Order: sequence, then structure tokens, then C-alpha cells
Amino acid sequence: MLFRLIFLLLSVGLTLSCGGNSSSSAVVPSQTPAAEAQKPAPRTTLFDGERAFKHVRTQVEFGPRPAGSPALEKTRQYLLSELNGAGLKTRVEAFTAPTPRGKVKFQNLIAELPGETSDVILLASHYDTKPYKEFAFVGANDGGSSTGALLEIARVMAAEKRKSRFTYWFVFFDGEEAFCRDWSECLKGKDNTYGSRQMVAQLKQQKQLDRIKAMILLDMIGDRDLTLAQCEESSPWLVETIWETAREAGHAAQFQDRTQSMVDDHIAFLEAGIPAVDLIDFEYGDEPEANNFWHTRDDTLDKISPQSLKIVGDVVLLSLPRIEAQIR
Repeated sequence: MLFRLIFLLLSVGLTLSCGGNSSSSAVVPSQTPAAEAQKPAPRTTLFDGERAFKHVRTQVEFGPRPAGSPALEKTRQYLLSELNGAGLKTRVEAFTAPTPRGKVKFQNLIAELPGETSDVILLASHYDTKPYKEFAFVGANDGGSSTGALLEIARVMAAEKRKSRFTYWFVFFDGEEAFCRDWSECLKGKDNTYGSRQMVAQLKQQKQLDRIKAMILLDMIGDRDLTLAQCEESSPWLVETIWETAREAGHAAQFQDRTQSMVDDHIAFLEAGIPAVDLIDFEYGDEPEANNFWHTRDDTLDKISPQSLKIVGDVVLLSLPRIEAQIR
């Protein structure tokens, strides 16, 4: 899954992330959201944490799931089955890209919930795991938790039968993880985020990029001791909206006011001028502020909980009406 580099901030990415987006006219300033977006959020939704946890368990049982592997194909078929069963229209967008291990075929998976317009709010996860030869990396949290939560978010939204003004895309990115140990080690720092970079490039080529009005990325959100910091490389108005919703829903302890630098699948969207936010708990270990379970054999099912998945799922779902209200 992702390799969290707290490294030289992308000069372009930093500018875009701190300033919102280049098409800022698409967003109402966060100081003046619509009146309905100011109502206190309910405390819960129909998001089922146990169901999301079951999705994580299924992925873990497939074993390590690096890009191009048979286990990832099994995962993809499982995701398609669940999404189609929820009544969503799905598609797989395959592409081949050079990697440190030669050319690899990647496959992004997209499920669509039509709205009244073709304008899109995109919710995303990555579903691949980082390849290791030394041990079996099953990625319960790193890849598994966000994918399980996104499946459940998609099910809840499809079951609501409420037609939003916006079309929703639920996107499962392939190839987020680097093949080399560190992101900066190979391909001049481009051995990562293959799927998200490909999607942005394809949308640009098809002249469809302006359809995407906001992007919400989930990653590593299942930790039993859930603590999410505000990602500095995120659009401030999205961070403010989500964190305010979390506080009103009673989850201030999990959605904390501290900040962190994080490079992830949302960066390609920020660089393209699309508002984006990364929801990630990068303190994943056996002690406060530790991260010693990340990218190790210890990233296993016992380290995550249905309650953490429920908290993040609820906050995302409760935030969406407020996010919609801030987009012109």
C-alpha cells in the first residue's frame, strides 16, 4: 500500500493543497457555507462496521495482494460482486505501466452512483498491498481497511435511493504501493500511486477532468486506536468540513487537530486543481505515536476494529451533504 513519505513536499502539490484548487470558483468559500450545511450532524448512519470488517477479513484471507498478483484478481472479483450486488454500475480500467520490475498491468475499479448531473464527487481507496519477499504482508489496515469501508459506504449510499445533485464514483486504485522499499528509491520518485496518476492523466486526455468537483481518499482507517491527523497536503475547506462534522458527531478524539505531511493517491488530483483530502491514521503501532505495524508482518486483522471503521464511515457519510452544499 502506500509508502508514507514525509519528504520534500511537491512544490506544485504543496501550493495546490494549501490553496484549495486552481478551479476555486467551483467551491463556495468555507466561511460562508449554505445554511443547511450548518445544522448539527446526526451522530450515526446506517454504515455497518461489522459488515465493513467482514470485507477486510475476506481480503486478508486472499493473502498478499500486490499489483498483478492472482490474489489481487480474486480481490477485484470480490469487489465487483459486492458493488454489482448493491446495484451500482461498475467498470474496470486497465493500463500497463513501467515499474522497477518491468511492465505491469494495473486495473482501477470504478463503481458509479448516478446523480442529477454528471458532476462527480469521488471517494477512493487503494486495494493493492505492498510486495515483500521476506514475509507475507496481508495489509489488514494498509489497503484492507479503507477498501472494506469504501465498499460499505457505497452500499449505504446505493440503498438510500436518494438522488444527489452529484454523481458519485467509488474508486479502488491499483498500484498505490511502491515496488521498491521506499517511494524515493526508484523511478525518480514515481514508483507509487500508479492508479491515481493514470486516472488523472486519462481524465485530462478525455477532457473530463472538470467533472470531478471533490476527491475524498481513505487509507489506513481501521486501527483499533484510531487517531487521524489533518493532512497538510489536503484542501483546507474539505478538512474543515470533515473535522467539524466529526466533532459534532462525538468523534473529536479520533479526528484530532494536529497536522501531518502525507503524500498519497490524492496528490495527483490536487496537482490537477481538484479539491482533495486524505483521511489516514499514520500512528499504527503498539505504543502512542508509534508506527511499527505499518508495512510489516504485524499488519493483521487483530490490529483493526469494526468500531474504527464505523467511526470513519459515519463521518464521511455525514460530511457529504455539507461538502455538496459548498460546491457551486
